[in-house]
Amino acid sequence: MSRTVTVGLDDSPESRAAAEWAAREALLRRLPLKIVHVQGPRPRQVACMPLRDPVGSRRRAQQLTDESADGIRLRYPGVEVITEQLTGTVVEVLGEAADHAELLVLGSRGVGGFGGFVLGSVSLGVVARAERPVVLVRAGEQAADEHRMDPSGVPSAAAPFRPVVLGLDLDHPDDTLLDFAFDAAARRKAALRAVHAWSEPSASFHGFSGDARLHNSLERGQATLLGKVLRPWRQKFPDVEVIETSRCGSAPQVLVNDSVDASLVVVGRRVRPHSFGAHIGHVTHAALHHIAAPVAVVAHTWPTAPQEEKP
Repeated sequence: MSRTVTVGLDDSPESRAAAEWAAREALLRRLPLKIVHVQGPRPRQVACMPLRDPVGSRRRAQQLTDESADGIRLRYPGVEVITEQLTGTVVEVLGEAADHAELLVLGSRGVGGFGGFVLGSVSLGVVARAERPVVLVRAGEQAADEHRMDPSGVPSAAAPFRPVVLGLDLDHPDDTLLDFAFDAAARRKAALRAVHAWSEPSASFHGFSGDARLHNSLERGQATLLGKVLRPWRQKFPDVEVIETSRCGSAPQVLVNDSVDASLVVVGRRVRPHSFGAHIGHVTHAALHHIAAPVAVVAHTWPTAPQEEKP
């Protein structure tokens, strides 16, 4: 059975925007769209209350998914739409749904303090645990937002896509992450901007003579390394225009700054074998809280050192 593009739906503006984005992604990937609504377990103290109406609650949930599916079928007639009602702990159930999906799409809440976005506990919990790609979409996200202006200067879904932006760690470049980003750019016929940030050695900040020479040398070296990592992927995806961006600075800030005009931002989440708890790196954390475009979090395995062969 083929995988689906799966979206977690509730009655919120960000969730509805996520469903629309998921429908467009299903079209790009030529996959079915599955709309999933999860009804959490009732607390014990509520379960005993006579005024609780579980049948009515299920009916409202079914109506929500049916109306969303009917609307998507009208707006995207080429997409096969499936709906599913599930019960259980929301983070766990959505995490399991992600395991059976090509990717899972969730809504991300509105702007919080200091101009950042609020990441709900459900979204954060799913992102931290899912081993398939998870895409977070903001409320109000529209198809035209992913595209460049048309010749008259008006945002239009008929115009070319804005670039796909990839946040890349050259210390541990991962094929799963690179493949997802290049594939997303190829499907959109968009440029791929590969963004890498690097830091100068601490000694270079003490005013020694030759700092500028050191900086330039490091800059050239990092740019060369970035080109080396991307070379085989350029060959695998020859039709994708690649923009190599290597900057000195804070990795989260560099990525946020270079994602202003993105249609999609792709970041990684390392799955550490035998570790306790779920982890989201600081760059991915910043992307989820401060980038307005949809953000795809791609889980990949933490690299392990090769074992020495026994004599």
